[in-house]
Amino acid sequence: MNSDSSVKKNRLLKSFGFALTGIKEAVMCERNLRIHLFFSVIVICMGIWLSISVSEWLIIVLAIGGMLSLEILNSAIERVVDLVTTDFHPLAKTAKDMAAGAVLIFAIMSVIIGLIIFLPKIIDLFH
Repeated sequence: MNSDSSVKKNRLLKSFGFALTGIKEAVMCERNLRIHLFFSVIVICMGIWLSISVSEWLIIVLAIGGMLSLEILNSAIERVVDLVTTDFHPLAKTAKDMAAGAVLIFAIMSVIIGLIIFLPKIIDLFH
């Protein structure tokens, strides 16, 4: 292995380390992310319990991954805005509100996905 590929491999490993540090920081500091994680565990348990199909799992995994990623991105945007200005600024508020709005849209979509996948199976349990 030449030194150039070793350097690239080392950079790649470091970038994974930075990403994992960011995820850990978000989990430790962001209440909303912990709420999303809690509901993700419930959804995964329901998926196992109700034996959802592979295609349903793919959709659930995308919804969970998208939700968690978007929540972390929202937190990052909030921190960058806070870093730039501690004073109230209409553009800072707009940036934070738009990021929060994106999270809300995806959360609503995720709930709809969950209802489409799980509700018929739950109804079948009671018939």
